[in-house]
Amino acid sequence: MKPIVCYVTDRKALGATDPAGSLLARIRAAMGAGADWVQIRERDMPARELLALTKGAIGVRHGAAHVLVNDRLDVAVAAGAAGVHLGGASVTAGEVVRWLREQNALAEFSVGVSCHSLEEARAAEDAGASYVFFGPIFDTPSKKSYGPPQGIAKLAEVCAAVRIPVIAIGGVSEENAMDCVHAGAAGIAAIRMFQESRAAETLKRAIVKLHGG
Repeated sequence: MKPIVCYVTDRKALGATDPAGSLLARIRAAMGAGADWVQIRERDMPARELLALTKGAIGVRHGAAHVLVNDRLDVAVAAGAAGVHLGGASVTAGEVVRWLREQNALAEFSVGVSCHSLEEARAAEDAGASYVFFGPIFDTPSKKSYGPPQGIAKLAEVCAAVRIPVIAIGGVSEENAMDCVHAGAAGIAAIRMFQESRAAETLKRAIVKLHGG
């Protein structure tokens, strides 16, 4: 399978006067460039705005691009998103998976979990998670609170220890994305690589390397 390329959004980093509109435009550009997943990670956005943004992203998606919502299971379900991504302060993966099974909706809905250790990745798999984000792999300002970089060797250890897809995150760039894939990652996720001034060009080059490499 081709490595997954996931854009994790951050509207505040765009610094635009119309952050929601600018973010939707960035989502559209990322999908057009070939992003496979978009994780809408706007934790402080009011529910109605988040729902509108998610529906907008789903409405402009290209091909088989998947739209995921961070934390807000209610918004993800209401918008018809492909799944929900859970962080450390979210409802547990086990609770979400249990609820989806009761609704007979688990087969059509992905449940992802952010992990920062091998133990967390194993726990997420045991809880029924569809995939995990693991990181930070490299040094990055947005992940300073999660401690020092995990590194490629730790990523390889986690990938070998669990059966569900592991997506590498944290400081991933055009230059080091293939290192993550060679370590066993099912794909990469990033914020800055998608939102820098020449993001479209960078993203296209990265996708060519990943999907062609």
